[in-house]
Amino acid sequence: MVADRFAGRGGPEREERMADQFDVTLEDGDLLVEVELTTNLSIAASASDERLTTEEIDRILGVGSPA
Repeated sequence: MVADRFAGRGGPEREERMADQFDVTLEDGDLLVEVELTTNLSIAASASDERLTTEEIDRILGVGSPA
């Protein structure tokens, strides 16, 4: 059987290494900010009956108008 050929390959050390590569803490401040901005924009867009104007989008994203 195919499973029999691969059984025990690498032993516990290989299994531990495989488990470790998926045990990652994802903490990326820039990504969290981007997700929050995208979420805020999505909520505002879904709550609006009309398309959001550029000014509304800028306000939601906290972008100032060009000088």
